[in-house]
Amino acid sequence: MRVLVVEDELDLGDVFRDFLLELGHQPLVVRSAEAALGKLETERPDAIILDIHLPGMSGLDFLQLRPVRELGVPIVAVSGVVTESQARECLRLGAADFVGKPIPLDRLNEVLTFLEPHAMSRLVDKARPADRRRKPRARVTFPVRALEYNGAEHHGTSVEIGVSGIKVRLPSALEPGNVVRLTFTLPDGGPGIQTMSLVVRVDPDGHAFTFVHLAEQDTERLAELIQRRR
Repeated sequence: MRVLVVEDELDLGDVFRDFLLELGHQPLVVRSAEAALGKLETERPDAIILDIHLPGMSGLDFLQLRPVRELGVPIVAVSGVVTESQARECLRLGAADFVGKPIPLDRLNEVLTFLEPHAMSRLVDKARPADRRRKPRARVTFPVRALEYNGAEHHGTSVEIGVSGIKVRLPSALEPGNVVRLTFTLPDGGPGIQTMSLVVRVDPDGHAFTFVHLAEQDTERLAELIQRRR
């Protein structure tokens, strides 16, 4: 992902840059909200990490700007000195999450992992029923656990599976565009699979998910399973 980092502390900005590069993202680091606005005129980031306490325009002011709100880019608000009411205000103004400083890097990684499928929203358009059903799929039943970013868990049963996605019958509805972590075990004797997935549609017989960055070895296992079941 292209991640715009708005952080006035030079050392911390460097930490963000190095960590994002290590995770395979493309960081764009600026030191003020004004500079971030200028960057948004020429760049389209997939996510923004925004310090709330900035010189000049504050992060809260930035969140309220019409161009920022209309852009629809997920924003993670961060701050070392913030009240609970300010944190709630960040979320009310549209921030996807709020993380206090010092920021545990594994926590930041978790947040970005859930945001990445949103940045890949084009998958929803690509995953039209006609397109998906041209690809080989296997009708197979096994338990599936879906974990939302807010911690809500859903337990369901697979309906069919392909190398790029799965259909799951769940007891409660998830909206298209939602991101969850799916966990399931294929009936091939191998280890369990855990992958970030995007809800692309809801059919009468279940929720259709697209896998995001499924491991290569798991893709190969799915291809073998589908071949055996055809």
